Amino acid sequence: MTVDRPPATRRELGLEIAVVLLLSLGQSAVYAVVSLIAKLTAGKPLSQQTATLNASQSPRPYLDLTYQLLGIFFALVPVLLALYLLHRDRLSPVRTLGLDLRRPVPDAGWGTALAACIGLPGLLLVFAAAQLGLNARIVPAALQPVWWAVPVLILAAVQNAVLEEVIVVGYLITRLRSFGWRLGWVVATSAVLRGSYHLYQGFGAFVGNAVMGVVFALFFLRKGRVMPLIVAHALLDIAAFVGYTLLPKDWLNWL
Repeated sequence: MTVDRPPATRRELGLEIAVVLLLSLGQSAVYAVVSLIAKLTAGKPLSQQTATLNASQSPRPYLDLTYQLLGIFFALVPVLLALYLLHRDRLSPVRTLGLDLRRPVPDAGWGTALAACIGLPGLLLVFAAAQLGLNARIVPAALQPVWWAVPVLILAAVQNAVLEEVIVVGYLITRLRSFGWRLGWVVATSAVLRGSYHLYQGFGAFVGNAVMGVVFALFFLRKGRVMPLIVAHALLDIAAFVGYTLLPKDWLNWL
């Protein structure tokens, strides 16, 4: 005998959102705030400090590779949880989030366009924030010079894209809309969350990512698909991570 599950109450949904976020990007936001406070109280300007992404985890290359792959895998577990919770409530991730491969060409086109629109202004904002002392020096990749560095950085970029766009855009917006929130509050919540877990990089990173969050949230509300957002985010991170790794060091020092 099959027993239909009653619809979740607002309280249950609120608790669900809290758990999903605290297991993923909400947790990252808390650590990012603590990291920013640590930088601001370190006794030297924020612009003279460093925020390192994709750092090496071990001096032993294959142990480092193991740590990197495990980190990528476990970072995606909250995505599986969010998708399961939607599916449990009979909200198909394919239909509700547009999380499928049925429209590869339009998704790739929109994703590339979004990456281009976000990328150049983002670089200008990072430059301006650095000049104003509002950002730490960002090191996008600090892996050892090993053969697997670039493939792992590409995987890390895709992982970031899937995690952030599925949870912060698709899942969160879907759940908040079920509360009957006004769209302005829904967009603002998604954007502020996106900015908050980048605070470890500085105030400029918060503003830039919050603006990106507004653009991505509005796109999802209009198109109903996260796949173009995943493409855009992955392209931006691949360019940053792999570009930083492959560019000559004298170029990086000049930049």
